[in-house]
Amino acid sequence: MAERPKRRRLAKSDSPSSKKPFHNVFPDLPSAPATAEDRLRWKGFCEIESDPAFFNVMLRDFGVKDVRVQEVVSLDQDMLACLPRPVYGLIFLFRWREEDTDRQEPSCPEDIWFANQTVNNACASVALLNIVNNIPDIDLGEQLQQFKNLTADFTPALRGDAIGNFEFAKSIHNSFARKMDMLNADLQLKNDATSRKKNKAKNSDEDDAGFHFIAFVPVQGKVWKLDGLQRQPENLGLVTSDDWVMQVAPELETRMAQYEEGQIEFAIMALVKEPLTNLVAALARNVKSTASLSERLNQAKPDWKNSLSEHTDGNSAPTDDTLLGPCEHYHLTQEAIDLAKLPSAIEEQLRNADVQELLAGERELITAQTSLRASIRDEAKAIKTDNERAESRRNDKGLLSKGLLQVLERMGQIKCVFEG
Repeated sequence: MAERPKRRRLAKSDSPSSKKPFHNVFPDLPSAPATAEDRLRWKGFCEIESDPAFFNVMLRDFGVKDVRVQEVVSLDQDMLACLPRPVYGLIFLFRWREEDTDRQEPSCPEDIWFANQTVNNACASVALLNIVNNIPDIDLGEQLQQFKNLTADFTPALRGDAIGNFEFAKSIHNSFARKMDMLNADLQLKNDATSRKKNKAKNSDEDDAGFHFIAFVPVQGKVWKLDGLQRQPENLGLVTSDDWVMQVAPELETRMAQYEEGQIEFAIMALVKEPLTNLVAALARNVKSTASLSERLNQAKPDWKNSLSEHTDGNSAPTDDTLLGPCEHYHLTQEAIDLAKLPSAIEEQLRNADVQELLAGERELITAQTSLRASIRDEAKAIKTDNERAESRRNDKGLLSKGLLQVLERMGQIKCVFEG
């Protein structure tokens, strides 16, 4: 990003004719859109809102496969039970407070990948990396996998420095940066440096505390809190139930109870297995099962489709759009169908069931397929919405908004509240 122009005091002798054009003095207005070059040259990290759409697009651009971020709207057990499984980790956004260091590990365990946050505003990327680098057997993508391998023997502090210098991750993080975000971050950094030079004590006023992302993740039978602003991970204990999320809920509830009623100064997001992956796999099993029963019925009763229609209201009878093979619209490939394993109940029906039992099984499969296809459409729509939200955030509208306001002001529709 171009260096910010310095202010100067105008002398009385300065005349309008002697001044340089405004756009030459200030070549980069704060309201101007951030360009790709601005983001590339900028050395900082921008703040990112706790919007699952942004985190999902970051994961996709990182190259991580089959992981999705979903908002956790409540810690109620019934609501938590609705989260897709498995849940790989939780991200908690709150106003950061320094905590007792005695709860931290003396050093980072070898089986935990944990990075400190050594760069301002990098906590979103740090929290994501502190989770995905601890998920066994997932596809991180080429760049992240190489980074994980490179930093495997690093200390948490060195990993944090490595993130700050990891241009691939930094460019994705800063793809959400707007010009004003960059200026505000630089100003905050300058103020922090000035404060340190004057040896001022850190302001403990909670109103001035910054928002911060931390991670909770199960690793090797234990639940860990991974806060990049702490030196080491914090062991929250053994996983004592089948669902570690239920176990960590009281920890989060305790933190949220520290805020006054009505204050919404926290957010929770869960990293889960991509629901679309499970749905397409279920559809592959359904299609293979439906096709297998159809073939078996063709052998036993060639006119079975008429019989099926006679015993149903038509909704469970096979139609022209009942899938019996691959379909691009539903992300279903022939390979996925071939690899799908028939449920044991279907295999039993294929071996021993009579025609009526086969017809009943076919009806159930067709009804289930209708529901699966609707769920896949819903998930595909959610992914499209995420992409649109992220694209809107990445396209800086500051200059356009200011221009529209200026037009309205000239038309007398609004009172001008700014100059320039």
